[in-house]
Amino acid sequence: MKSNVLKKQVTLWAMLIALVSGSVAFAANNGVDLSQSPEVSGTPEGSVIMPKEQSRIALDYVNQPPMIPHSVEGYQVTSKVNTCLKCHGVQSYRTTGAPRISPTHFVDSDGHVSSNVAPRRYFCQTCHVPQADAAPIIGNTFEPAPGYGK
Repeated sequence: MKSNVLKKQVTLWAMLIALVSGSVAFAANNGVDLSQSPEVSGTPEGSVIMPKEQSRIALDYVNQPPMIPHSVEGYQVTSKVNTCLKCHGVQSYRTTGAPRISPTHFVDSDGHVSSNVAPRRYFCQTCHVPQADAAPIIGNTFEPAPGYGK
């Protein structure tokens, strides 16, 4: 039994290493300068415009997850703690003035509505990212849907 667990762990670590090294190789072969990415380079927050409060960037398409208009440095989101819900949760948004978490976040994968955030919607930064006034790392030709993005 221990042998199977060890094999699974070794396989998972090998896959993780392959994924990371493959991503770095892809970026290097496509002219991506990873030193320009604040997430990778550890650039101090002051060099990228991401103040505590800023106006929200317009959405580009229907049901786009809104971007986060403030820094999330030091925020903790684990299976037991979600710092985001301290301001955006149903019990606190009125007193904090933060937008309330969407009702869609209470529907689980089977379509059942709960009074708790659904597990698939609990980890906020899976979909919501801090907005920053920074050039895209990889260029694209995306155009906002008509009536969006302005």
